[in-house]
Amino acid sequence: MMNSAARKVDGILFDKDGTLFDFHATWNVWAADTIRDLADGEAQVMARIADAIDFDLDVSSFRPTSPVIAGTNREAAECVASALPGRSTDEIEHFLMVTSANAPLAPAVPLAPYLADLAARGLALGVMTNDSEYGARSHLESAGIAAQFDFICGFDTGHGAKPAPGPLLAFAKHVQLAPERCVMVGDSAHDLIAGRRAGMQTLAVLTGMAGEAELAPLADAVLPDIGHIPAWLGA
Repeated sequence: MMNSAARKVDGILFDKDGTLFDFHATWNVWAADTIRDLADGEAQVMARIADAIDFDLDVSSFRPTSPVIAGTNREAAECVASALPGRSTDEIEHFLMVTSANAPLAPAVPLAPYLADLAARGLALGVMTNDSEYGARSHLESAGIAAQFDFICGFDTGHGAKPAPGPLLAFAKHVQLAPERCVMVGDSAHDLIAGRRAGMQTLAVLTGMAGEAELAPLADAVLPDIGHIPAWLGA
């Protein structure tokens, strides 16, 4: 085990979607099915919803400019509600929360052994997502890894949402670490801006929708995926 005084960080806070789980393989499939369900299969309604969330129905993929990618579950519901005037935002938010909990997860790396290795190094581990806490816990439990995290936080947990630093500082406080001894790992500018604002180190991964050019100015390093973090820790 590396001496704690010699290593770069003592705690790692992961984003969930696009970081622990590959964004494309997980969320594009879910979104296409969800749009169809909300529209009852009506083509014109599907097109309205897709336009509202910036989703390309022809290729079944979010566009990089979609507000849903880094937004909260509530913000996603508000976008969808703008295309469904007969449905309440609260109803849609609940629908998205419940259905997204059953999204087809595509881990970026084999997560159980990966997280076990990080924990064996003496690192505190957490997850902070702009998804709901319900969705976060559902996904982590489904993947069999919830118990490996010291801290799990959603936008509705009570600490705020990224890019605000509140939830990141809550992680540092929970694991009793100075923010500068923690690293925020994410796939979006929201993740990295939050990390900078919290005074943490920042790592970007390319398993989401954003490219290296967008993320590099905000990150201490840009990695292909989280599997490269152990090498970064040892550098």
